[in-house]
Amino acid sequence: MSIEKVADLLLEQAIKLNATDIHIIPRQDDYLTQFRLYGRLTPHRPLPVTIGERLVSHFKFMASLDIGEKRKPQSGSFQLSIPHHNTSLRISTLPTANSRESLVIRILSDKKTFSVDQISLFPNSAKKLMSLLMHSHGLLLFTGPTGSGKSTTMYTLVEKCANKDIRNVITLEDPVEIKNEHFLQVQVNEKAGITYSTGLKAILRHDPDIIIVGEIRDHETAEIAVRAALTGHLVLSTLHTRDAKGAIYRLLEFGIKLNEIEQTIIGITAQRLVTLICPFCGDQCSKYCPHYHEKRRAAVYELLYGKSLQHVLNEASGENVPYQYFTLKESLRKGIALGYISKKEYDRWVFETEEANLERAGYVFK
Repeated sequence: MSIEKVADLLLEQAIKLNATDIHIIPRQDDYLTQFRLYGRLTPHRPLPVTIGERLVSHFKFMASLDIGEKRKPQSGSFQLSIPHHNTSLRISTLPTANSRESLVIRILSDKKTFSVDQISLFPNSAKKLMSLLMHSHGLLLFTGPTGSGKSTTMYTLVEKCANKDIRNVITLEDPVEIKNEHFLQVQVNEKAGITYSTGLKAILRHDPDIIIVGEIRDHETAEIAVRAALTGHLVLSTLHTRDAKGAIYRLLEFGIKLNEIEQTIIGITAQRLVTLICPFCGDQCSKYCPHYHEKRRAAVYELLYGKSLQHVLNEASGENVPYQYFTLKESLRKGIALGYISKKEYDRWVFETEEANLERAGYVFK
């Protein structure tokens, strides 16, 4: 079998199982392929060293990467045409100690579109998010760890908003991950002179109603997002924080002044993806279950807006006033009480949270 057929078969199997990532990991005597299914890594099959090396080189060639360079990390992307839909593949390589490369493929399928009602475990959260998008100007942040569905939530909400209210949506991304015909998408390309700064200036002259800044990573992108919101536009962006109020402190770390945050921010949401309990198999759904390929993940949200947002801003300014709002932990507890998710999801999230707190306190896990 040719290496092209091996690659196509691997991709077809991953897409059929609704995998979000493919890992090709070098070991001493072989390569191990793994799929990330519903947030968890699942071993797929081992490959001989010769096949594994050729497979990595094949994917690097498809993504227009340097096949001969194996000492430096590389990243790229390419499109895969499959009957009935197209799939974008994002490739990342990493050199390892055994002189061979590890490769990860992120699968971004155009087929994976959701309605507003589908993305949230609790419909009321989606309604509140939609109401925040009715603002004519301001900054709306979507936070959470990598793979928590921030971009999917943002694009789903904005797509409905653009179709329903006929609003001009322009995105500024690096890279463009999810292609959408309802938006005007701009790819950051510093070699061509399209930086976040120059791109935003051009976008502001293009009469946008909503501007999406792909991700706030540093002072420059944070300043650009705030500046665009101050000019009277609705700006949406993502940020990596553990909870919603952490976004305020993250912006302060990036050098944004508190009074600018108060003038622009209209809402912050933190989210996690949870695996729903299968009505037939329970916690562990078999891939042979007829419901295995159905939608089995949904998001739970922690929303900060209105009075709760103002309380967090007051806390950041030094005031110590007690307040309460519906947190992620309470959302997970509600999902368990209603029988939608298992206690394992809650325990996993609590463990990650406590581990992060201990690491900040100076403890090191080995």
